[in-house]
Amino acid sequence: MEISGSSAFYSGLSSIQTGQNRVDQAAGKIASAATTQPSDAQNDRLRAVDRGQSTTSASNMVEMAEGKFQVELGVKVAKASDEMLGTLIDTYA
Repeated sequence: MEISGSSAFYSGLSSIQTGQNRVDQAAGKIASAATTQPSDAQNDRLRAVDRGQSTTSASNMVEMAEGKFQVELGVKVAKASDEMLGTLIDTYA
């Protein structure tokens, strides 16, 4: 039996890595938005577009949640593939 890089196990690992990257990027955007301190003139402009700011923060939070679920599903795929490979080896050994 040949195990290639396109197996379910590697798909699970790839999903985990992609989910982690998604969480890292969203967390970075949230952190950078929280640490910037606008001037008085910028405060006036930000009050006018406050809804846009909250939508951006909300979308970043959603991105983090999606990344978390992507990692969890990748773990399940990798674990199921590992268990299936173990079953196949036990059957044919």
